[in-house]
Amino acid sequence: MTLRVERSARQGFTVFELSGRMEAEHIAGLKELFELGLNRQRIILDLIDLKLVDRDGVKFLMRCEAEGMKLEHCPAYVREWMEREKN
Repeated sequence: MTLRVERSARQGFTVFELSGRMEAEHIAGLKELFELGLNRQRIILDLIDLKLVDRDGVKFLMRCEAEGMKLEHCPAYVREWMEREKN
C-alpha cells in the first residue's frame, strides 16, 4: 500500500484527500504539491482514508496545521500522537 492523493475543490478551498500510508518518502512530493502557488490557509487535508502514518508523517502534518492548513477526518491515533509530539 502506498500514498494516494486526490485533489478537488470545495467552496474556495483546495482539498487533498490522502489515502493509504504516509511515510517519510512521501513528504517531499507533498511539499512540492502544496507549493504550487496555493494559499496554505485555503488547503484542507482530508485524512479519512489514511491508514498508516509514520513519525515523519506525523511531524509533517503538525507543520501543515501550524501553517494554517485544516486537517479533516484525522484518525484519533494520529491526533493523539501529534499532541504527544507537542509535549
